[in-house]
Amino acid sequence: MVDFVSMSAGEIRTAIPFFFALIFVEWLAGGARLYRLNDSIADLGAGIGQQVFAIPLSAILIWTYAWVFKTTALANWPPSSTWSWIAAFVLVDFAYYWFHRASHRVNFIWATHIVHHQSEEYNLTVALRQSWIQGLFSMVFYLPLATLGIPLEVALGAIALNTIGQFWFHTRAIGRMGWLELVLNTPSHHRVHHGRNPKYLDKNYAGVLIVWDRLFSTFVREEEEPVYGVVKPLNSWNVVWANTHQWVELARFCAAARNWKQKTLVWFLPPEQLSGPAPIVNAGNVVKFDSQGTRFGRMYAIFIFLTALAGLFVLNAHLSTWSVLDQAGAGVLLIWTLASTGAFLEGKPWAKWAEAGRLVLVVAFINHLW
Repeated sequence: MVDFVSMSAGEIRTAIPFFFALIFVEWLAGGARLYRLNDSIADLGAGIGQQVFAIPLSAILIWTYAWVFKTTALANWPPSSTWSWIAAFVLVDFAYYWFHRASHRVNFIWATHIVHHQSEEYNLTVALRQSWIQGLFSMVFYLPLATLGIPLEVALGAIALNTIGQFWFHTRAIGRMGWLELVLNTPSHHRVHHGRNPKYLDKNYAGVLIVWDRLFSTFVREEEEPVYGVVKPLNSWNVVWANTHQWVELARFCAAARNWKQKTLVWFLPPEQLSGPAPIVNAGNVVKFDSQGTRFGRMYAIFIFLTALAGLFVLNAHLSTWSVLDQAGAGVLLIWTLASTGAFLEGKPWAKWAEAGRLVLVVAFINHLW
């Protein structure tokens, strides 16, 4: 799983072209065997929305980490030391393992992390399919690094390297990798993590180093290829719904609970306590969600998705010049665009009305900027 919330805007702009280049290479190699257009648009749309939310969340993370470092640091590791960076990278990976494990075992964290697992495909676009508010929870696991005395710039750099290092193993195009799999997370190991086969569930939480799973008994070797996705499929291309539906589900369970103790436990129980045991699945008994809407709807969805992608670059380029309200307005329009994209892909009857309202606001926003 890739968590971009900690990366600065400059690092994001540097990394994104490389991500898209690798996606293009994988698509050339695998084509329709690895990619479906509607699924990939949804994956990338989730990534665009995550980048919008990363703007305020990154500021919160930086401020919080700096405050914890200032008030609790037991030492001050020299940023110029190579050993500081090596130690920080290992500690970040260790912290990530525990965050990732918690995100699968605690309902209110799973409600955010589930977004990353909803795709029924497995390719490099899935690496960019991210929850929009997950950083609020992941940052808590990184704060002990501040107490240990790792400076902010070293911690952020190590988290960014850890993040980028997780991109490449979201692929089916690479098989087993021999002795490297004893130490590193690899495509084979991470395919297991994305499987919804009962024997693969809640395994292989590693970031870059698979050693944590081996040490804490959460490692499983890939045997048959996993069936990808979540136990209860999302069946939607709407990334706004993808980021909210599990919260709605938890709220329903909470409302139905008989007393305050049960209402509280709903948020902290493991996911299977509410969803029940995972069904036995294999490639022969699973039908993937594949709503495509009308031909015009698909073409229009591609067009407005590309405008959202361009809009993200424009927003990032103007972070230092636009006011907070202008940034928030642009963010709202980008999220609305993503919702419209999903609606057209699914052929929703309300898509044209939502799009008409969006276009009015786009014109008004552009006029405001000029």
